[in-house]
Amino acid sequence: MAKSIDLIVYPVKDADKAKRIYTQFLGVEPYVDGPYYIGYRVGAQEVGLDPNGKVGPIGYVDVDDIESELASLKEAGADIVQEPKDVGGGLLVAQIKDVNGNVLGLRQQA
Repeated sequence: MAKSIDLIVYPVKDADKAKRIYTQFLGVEPYVDGPYYIGYRVGAQEVGLDPNGKVGPIGYVDVDDIESELASLKEAGADIVQEPKDVGGGLLVAQIKDVNGNVLGLRQQA
């Protein structure tokens, strides 16, 4: 089954300045604005800003079973960068690295 990138997260060094730019660029206010994540909903896609991010941008796909997806990706040659982590309300995220060093994300809704 084909997946789409439903979330893309950009690392930002200055959250306040980045917020002003992304709010203007996307034409919407953030639906979440915290010290660890700033999120915008644009149609069916989400754009996030990570004030603590060191790599990126990172595209995330939604999956039904994050553990099984990670196992399949590891078997395909990916390295796990971040094991599944609950980032609030049961939402799980994980990250892998492809053979070229690009980081990709998985997201499992609560």
